Amino acid sequence: MIDASYTHTLCGVNTSANETKKRTSTLAVNLSFAALLLGLLMAQLDTNIVVAALPVVSQDLHLGAGVAGVTASTLLTVTVFTPVWGKLGDVLGRRFTFVTSVLIFGLASLLCAVAPSVAVLIAGRALQGIGAGGLIVTAVSGVAVIFDREELVRRQIWVTLVFGISSLAGPPAGGFMASAWGWRSIFYVNLPICVIALLVGVWGLPKEPSRGSLKRFDYPGALAIAVAGSALVGVGSSSTIARTPAYAVPLVVVMVLALVFLVWRERRAPEPLIPPSVFRIKALRETLVTTLLIGITLFGTFTFVPLALHTGASVTTEAVGAMLLALTIGQLVIVLFFSVLVRRNRNLAAWTVLSLVMGVVGLALLTVLPLLPHAAAIPVAVVGLALAGAALGLSLQVLTLIGQATAAPEQIGQVMGTITFTRQLGGAVGAAGFGWIVLLAPDGAAAPAVVLGIAAVLLMTAFLSRPREIPELKGDGGGW
Repeated sequence: MIDASYTHTLCGVNTSANETKKRTSTLAVNLSFAALLLGLLMAQLDTNIVVAALPVVSQDLHLGAGVAGVTASTLLTVTVFTPVWGKLGDVLGRRFTFVTSVLIFGLASLLCAVAPSVAVLIAGRALQGIGAGGLIVTAVSGVAVIFDREELVRRQIWVTLVFGISSLAGPPAGGFMASAWGWRSIFYVNLPICVIALLVGVWGLPKEPSRGSLKRFDYPGALAIAVAGSALVGVGSSSTIARTPAYAVPLVVVMVLALVFLVWRERRAPEPLIPPSVFRIKALRETLVTTLLIGITLFGTFTFVPLALHTGASVTTEAVGAMLLALTIGQLVIVLFFSVLVRRNRNLAAWTVLSLVMGVVGLALLTVLPLLPHAAAIPVAVVGLALAGAALGLSLQVLTLIGQATAAPEQIGQVMGTITFTRQLGGAVGAAGFGWIVLLAPDGAAAPAVVLGIAAVLLMTAFLSRPREIPELKGDGGGW
């Protein structure tokens, strides 16, 4: 017969062991999440900091026309490697892609910091973009693997804060560091952050079981993405190219041909980078179409918003920069509200409609600026900018959640990489197409308003393609 006191003691030991195991598991999950957030913050913050420091960099290295290459090289490699990192994450695990991305990002930052010439700096920035692409895709796919759908909604506010901090703090931080400590400091500061991210990632991120093999990796598909990505970045990163048909038309043709080959290849590849099965899921297919339209209309028109403010509302060049803060503030505010309210109303289809409505109204308000007197045009412009920013921020969060909730666990990286690539593709196509409209418009002053009006009408078509049948965001026992 077992002594009662012994049984009581044994139960206490088991309970204590279970509690310890639970605390350890919770700590590991939180460390994993912290590592992903830190990587995402590095990738997002870097671009905003570098853009603000470009005047100092240009003066020191005498960049001249090469200044565009400092940002375009990063955009190119981020775009091209996004689907590749997604596939690698699904095959080799998020821990591998995170550690590799951090190492690449850190080495690239060091190369940029010691760059003696423009060529070395651009090469370093291109390498930095490869690492940044891995950090972004690993973060958005990793959180979907770590958490079930219930917890995913609760954690969304932290992802939102990362985007908000990078948007608001990046430009002033870049300007201050470049002026106070020299432009090389904006790259040196990444090194200790990379070390911290590496330690937290190695300790916190679990090793996932391998799915598939790299022996059948889709290299022709990767090459097609590289060609299409190079063409779309060439069009989307330069207003001169976008507005010059002699340059833009051949690039768009190359991009279309590469995408046609990519579709043909992915339907036949044994291990495709973008699996065709993704497009057989109605919610994902609608999400990708909506993402493309949002990329064209909201991302693709950003180049023309300052011009619309200047010509339509008679805003001075100095004041345009201050007014553009309304875009960031609108984006940050609406997503913070969404992160809180989505716990009560989890109808992502309704949130998608709200983002589209705000986008259409915001673009429409910016369209009518030339028709308003100056006193009325300023507040209307601020409201329009805030709504456009809110639409962009909300749509990014909602469509990302839909992708995370709908994708199969073994394809989460590929799905998130495809969504990101589709958004970038839309932005480049929009920049080129709207650039041609501005070039061909008979009245140069009214051209930006015409572009924004066309974008508003085009965004309305997204109501027809928006995702409607979306899985419920509730716990499903998922996670690592």
